[in-house]
Amino acid sequence: MRLARTGAAVMIMLGAAGSLAAQERRRPPPVPPDNSPPMTIEAYDPHSTLVVPENPVTRAGFPFVDVHLHLNATMPRAQLDQLVRDMDALNLAVGVNLSGGSGPRLARQVEAFEAAYPGRFVVFANVDFGDIADPEFGALAAARLEADFEAGARGLKIFKSLGLQITDAAGERVPVDDPRLDPIWARAGELGIPVLIHSADPAEFWEPMDENNERWLELRLRPRRRQTGPPSFEQVLGEQLNMFRRHPETTFIAAHLAWLGHDLGRLGRTLDEIPNMNVGLGAVIYEPGRQPRFAREFFINYQDRILMGKDSWAPDEYPTYFRVLESSDEYFPYYRKYHAFWRMYGLDLPDEVLRKVYFENALRIIPDIDRSRFP
Repeated sequence: MRLARTGAAVMIMLGAAGSLAAQERRRPPPVPPDNSPPMTIEAYDPHSTLVVPENPVTRAGFPFVDVHLHLNATMPRAQLDQLVRDMDALNLAVGVNLSGGSGPRLARQVEAFEAAYPGRFVVFANVDFGDIADPEFGALAAARLEADFEAGARGLKIFKSLGLQITDAAGERVPVDDPRLDPIWARAGELGIPVLIHSADPAEFWEPMDENNERWLELRLRPRRRQTGPPSFEQVLGEQLNMFRRHPETTFIAAHLAWLGHDLGRLGRTLDEIPNMNVGLGAVIYEPGRQPRFAREFFINYQDRILMGKDSWAPDEYPTYFRVLESSDEYFPYYRKYHAFWRMYGLDLPDEVLRKVYFENALRIIPDIDRSRFP
C-alpha cells in the first residue's frame, strides 16, 4: 500500500516537472534591449533585400528632346558649358526652356542660347497676367505673344498659377477657360506653336492629410503644397479640358500627364475625345513606373501623344526615366522618396515608340527644332 502511494507521488512529481519543462519551452525568449536610435516615419527608408537582374540605363537609347526644362540662358558661361556636357552625356539633344518670359527678357534668352550653342535650346514664352484688369487684356497678350514669336519663341508655357492663384480686378479667381484669354490660345494656333500648360496639382493634395493619403509624406515635408480649395482638383482640370475643346486648331501639351497618370484609362479616354491634346512626362515617371503592364499598353496606344520631359534640371535623375521607358527591370527605386514611396518597373517599350516619345513627337509639334541632331 505504501509502495503504491510512493509510486503515485513520484508520478505526480514527474508530471509536475514535465509540465514545468513544457512551460519553459513555451515561454518566449526575453525581449532584447532596444538600443536603436530614435526614428521618425519621415526618415524610414528600408533597403530592399530583393535580388533581381539590374540593367541601369545611364544614357537614352535615342537622342531626345526634353520639352520641360526651366533654365536661364544668362547663367555664367562655365555653368552653361557644364550643362551642355551633361546633356551630351545623357543624349539630350535639344532642351526646351519653358521659363523664357516675354519681351526683352525673352529676346535675351533666345540670343544668349543661340550665341553659345546654336540649335541646342528652344525657348517658350510666358504670359504676363499683371494687366488682366485691362478690358483689352486678351488682345494685348496675344499681340505680345506674336512679338515674342518674332523674337524667337517657339511655344507658350502657362504656369499653374492660372486657375489657382491669379485673380482679376474684382479679386475673383481667373479660371483656366476664362473667355478673356481666348485670343491668346487662338493666336498660338495661328502661329503654329504649342501651348504647354500646367493646371492644378496632384489630386491627393486636395484630399485629407490622413493615413489614406499616398502623398502624405510629401505634404508633411512640404506643407505649402496642400490645397484646400475651392477650386477643387476636378474643377481646375475640367476648365483646362474645356479650353482645349474650345480651341481645336491649337496644339496643347498638358504637363505632368495632366495629373491623370494614376488613372491612365481616364487619360486615354480624354485623349480620344480631344485630338489636339498631348501630354508630357515631366516629374511623373513614377506613375507609369508602378503599373508596367497597363502603362506599356497605354504608351503603345498613345505613342503619338506623349512627349519626354523631366521638369527640374538634375542630370542624375534622368536615368530613372530611361530605365522605366527602356528596360524590363523590376522593383528599382525612384529618385525622390517623397514623390513616390513605391518602386519602379520597366516598360520595355519598342524602339518605334521610344523614338516618338523621345523626339519624333516633339519635332512634329514644336517648330524649327534642328532635325539634323536626330536619326
